[in-house]
Amino acid sequence: MKYDFTSILNRKGMDAIAVDALGHGTAPGAPKEGFDAIPMWVADMNFPTVPTVQEAIIARTKEPHFGYFSPREEYLDAIVRWQETRNGATGLTRECIGYENGVLGGVVSALNVFCSRGDNVLLHSPTYVGFTGALGNNGYRIVHSPLVLDENGTYRMDFADMEKKTTENRIHAAVFCSPHNPCGRVWERWEVEQFMELCRKHDMMVVSDEIWSDIILEGYKHVPTQSVSQDARNRTVAVYAPSKTFNLAGLVGSYHIIYNEALRDRVDKESSLSHYNSMNVLSMYALIGAYKPEGYEWVDELRQTITGNVDFACAYIAEHFHGVKVSRPQGTYMLFLDCTEWCEAHGKTIDELEQAGWDVGVAWQDGRAFHGPCHIRMNLALPLSRVQEAFHRLDKYVFNA
Repeated sequence: MKYDFTSILNRKGMDAIAVDALGHGTAPGAPKEGFDAIPMWVADMNFPTVPTVQEAIIARTKEPHFGYFSPREEYLDAIVRWQETRNGATGLTRECIGYENGVLGGVVSALNVFCSRGDNVLLHSPTYVGFTGALGNNGYRIVHSPLVLDENGTYRMDFADMEKKTTENRIHAAVFCSPHNPCGRVWERWEVEQFMELCRKHDMMVVSDEIWSDIILEGYKHVPTQSVSQDARNRTVAVYAPSKTFNLAGLVGSYHIIYNEALRDRVDKESSLSHYNSMNVLSMYALIGAYKPEGYEWVDELRQTITGNVDFACAYIAEHFHGVKVSRPQGTYMLFLDCTEWCEAHGKTIDELEQAGWDVGVAWQDGRAFHGPCHIRMNLALPLSRVQEAFHRLDKYVFNA
């Protein structure tokens, strides 16, 4: 490969929660003596980002002024070009793009336009823990529609349950996660179409979190929610960010795409009310650097790398971790392990299982916060050698000890 997905980064002491927070608060426990930590919980990557990000930032820092500014045309044009090339967007103009400090802030701003505080909002479960916190903190009540596993072990939407929940709870807004976190589903076009038809039928507005849309495993393709119909285009606020794709979360910077002009004006106004939802000049240059031609190449190689890691992990689980089930993700770099049968067979609680992994340096994450009752979420965005080491430790010291 042209880019580096094999070097093991030493992130300790370098502003990385994934490593430095271990053993504190809600983070996984620090490993016992003799084991180094393998960070597999926080949803960031242990790969060096594409070099053009650093080059763009460094070049800008050579100019000795950092005063007030407006988004550069290159910033907006880079987003238009990226969405057209990667996601097949049509009719996207600069005016449709708005800045957000973060995807969750964009979700809340849109819901504040769609809803009144205390309203019910439809989400699928398992549910990203960030949605749970952001909606709860802002006075919204989440109504969950559980995803169901089909005969092939693939998570699917339960459209009958969604319609029932929508009518019973008088729901007028939904948060859609595409690709889905933590399950890793890349929705097929017919699924998105059927979901959006249900939203049209019941006049539900939609916030579509598409932050994972670039991290699609080989053989799958992201379908933007706004692309499936003219109605979907007009009732959806889509939120994106380069942060997940290029590991830039510490720089802060996301964006929304809204085609409906009246809706766009209202969301832009809501987003502005904190007087603190403003772009950082260096995060602007980070996006410009990320969305250069080298970034397109880098993401293609990232997808190959993640696909290889997922292939290894799922095959290893099937062969060695009897009683552990996993639906092979189609996007994201996360696994969502169902450990119910293993815990029952071995007389262990999920807490004991998690702790056993933490003790040997596998810093995986409690899945209960994502509404997985006996589940563990696991980040595979590491060099394959580190993923292999983690699974060998789990084999020797945890699942088959």
